Amino acid sequence: MGALDGEGGWFVESAPAEPAESSASFRRLYRAFVAARAALGLALIAAQLIAAALGTSPAASTLALSASYAAAAVALWLLPQLRRGATARSLSRISSPHWWSAIGIDLILFGALHALDSSGVNYGVLFVMPVLMAAVLSPRLLALATAAMATLGLLGAAAWSVLSGVDVGLKTTQAGLVGSGLFAVSLLAGELSARLAREEKAARGSLALARQQELLNRLVIDEMQEGVLVVDRRGRVRAMNPASRALLGAASGELSWQLRGRADWQPLVQALEHAYAGGTGGAGTELDVALPLDGGASRSLRLRLRFTRQREGSEELCVLFVEDNRELLARTRQEKLAAMGRVSAGIAHEIRNPLAAIAQANALLAEDASGARAEQLTRMVASNVQRLKRLVDDVGELAPSMQPATTSLDVSALVQETCEDWAQVNGVASGGQARFVLQIGAPGLKGLFDAEHLRRVLVNLLDNAHRHADSVPRAIGVTLARRGEGLELVVRSAGAPVPMEIERHLFEPFFSTRSRGSGLGLYICRELCERHGARIEYRRAVEAAANEFSVLMRT
Repeated sequence: MGALDGEGGWFVESAPAEPAESSASFRRLYRAFVAARAALGLALIAAQLIAAALGTSPAASTLALSASYAAAAVALWLLPQLRRGATARSLSRISSPHWWSAIGIDLILFGALHALDSSGVNYGVLFVMPVLMAAVLSPRLLALATAAMATLGLLGAAAWSVLSGVDVGLKTTQAGLVGSGLFAVSLLAGELSARLAREEKAARGSLALARQQELLNRLVIDEMQEGVLVVDRRGRVRAMNPASRALLGAASGELSWQLRGRADWQPLVQALEHAYAGGTGGAGTELDVALPLDGGASRSLRLRLRFTRQREGSEELCVLFVEDNRELLARTRQEKLAAMGRVSAGIAHEIRNPLAAIAQANALLAEDASGARAEQLTRMVASNVQRLKRLVDDVGELAPSMQPATTSLDVSALVQETCEDWAQVNGVASGGQARFVLQIGAPGLKGLFDAEHLRRVLVNLLDNAHRHADSVPRAIGVTLARRGEGLELVVRSAGAPVPMEIERHLFEPFFSTRSRGSGLGLYICRELCERHGARIEYRRAVEAAANEFSVLMRT
């Protein structure tokens, strides 16, 4: 519904177009007034017939005018094509045919009835209908003009009564009183309709805000990784977000759920009944339940139950927040690992200086060492110092620091240079049917990364492939090519597949299958990739009988 025009009336007349709500409200009120006019016309005919039956024959002019008005009013009510095009804007102009068909004809016929009737019936009260209709559906100025026209009709009828010899003073007094009443009806009806318009507009605004808030809440709840269920006392689920459907195994196409209808949900039902029976009010409880899965396994869930405050006329509902205990444990482990990483980085920083002193002292001892036993010991110390230095460097990569600068790199050139250096340092032959093969899709391929970090990732993956690849030609391969809108770097190593129990731990810190391994290589690769918006993953290339680590970079 539209806003007010500032001078009374129900709808905006100056707006370029009416809102859908305004148009619907107008049509509803317009049809109500048209139906009331049809009922009034039929009532006039019935009154004339009743008067005739009681022995008071109505004048032919009065009967003809009543029949004409009834026919016009009923036709406008029964024939929708006569109302087609009637809008709030059309009823705001006195020149509009819709104004004359609904209001103007009433003023004319009621004025004629009041002037020509000689039976003493006061037809002036009928002017309430057009005045009320104009006050509700037209601007205030036109509504007052309608009341003024009705009053002038009454006064004209009083003047016409001079020809009939009736007391002019009485007729004029009656006309003045009725006219004053019509003005009062016009003003009051206009004010009431204006107030109702404001309240309806405010209600529509509140409804729009409520719907917007509902959509926002639904969006937030649907995007939550935590499952949310709203359940009543009968065990019927009123709402369920996608996360809870995934945790409980509910079909996404279902429109309603009944907890009591499935055997695997019985732990939820028991927890709900226990919580309701406990009279927890709004406090709620927390507990763990185990839902049975196919194959005899079970899923451990953490439930947090909260209750809505019951008010008069409202139903108490229970809101269940559902989380998988495995994810909770994983988050706990991640937090512990993050804390451990910070502590490890601090310890590594403190170790650097003593380690450098040990390396220098060992080098001095090696210069003065005499005998095979002494040389063996100094070499052992030097080897372990280098191992500790690599471990300190690895831990230093994980230290929390400022976000590294991600720039656009010539990845083709960097991969070419890094692979050549790595092959030379590790004594690995490359090209043709050699053990190491490099394939770059095109020169000048650009990707978003940090040069040193990308070099570290590639070297770690190559070292890992070198340790686990079979001793066959082309056992180690590096491929760089475009993939969709990104750039994919793949390091392949021919060999036995990674066992499933090891695959799930590949990127975890300090996990290694070697006794002398730090277990940080792949973990560092993943952390560096995530810092630059890249993604690293492991896959088994069945057709090539090889293990592949893929790094997908942004371009």
